[in-house]
Amino acid sequence: MPRLTADRRHTVRFTLNGRAVEGEAEPRLLLVDFLRHVLGATGTHVGCEHGVCGACTIQIDGDPARACIMLAVQADGADIRTVEGLAPAPDRLSVLQDCFREFHGLQCGFCTPGILMSLDAFLRAQPDATEPEIRTMLSGHLCRCTGYVPIMAAALAARDRLKANPDA
Repeated sequence: MPRLTADRRHTVRFTLNGRAVEGEAEPRLLLVDFLRHVLGATGTHVGCEHGVCGACTIQIDGDPARACIMLAVQADGADIRTVEGLAPAPDRLSVLQDCFREFHGLQCGFCTPGILMSLDAFLRAQPDATEPEIRTMLSGHLCRCTGYVPIMAAALAARDRLKANPDA
């Protein structure tokens, strides 16, 4: 990566939900702000801005990451997936999204994009995850509305459906 200077903008290029994107960013611009304000990917939410609440969770090269504690210039060349990239088609929800809808796994919806992105990566990496393992993974996300009961129901249903049909 070329040396960055604080007094000028830098071109940042990466793949976002399967398509090549680019934009200009000051070196100190956070990735979450770049996604939302430069690229218009507003599904990624800004919560605590300290990496604690999980609302800004995205996937970078397949792994969950907090977009509020990463600089946009650090994402140059990466493969990034946000909640906008979960649905397999514009008119169809992913298995996980459909389970959240069916089991009412959201109320205000603020935490939902980050939880979906973490669960998506987790359930694909661990298709046989147990309920305690899913609960432990979810402990990295703050939700003040649901009490996590419908989120857990949705996660368990998604796990079972994905296990029955891994290509879904």
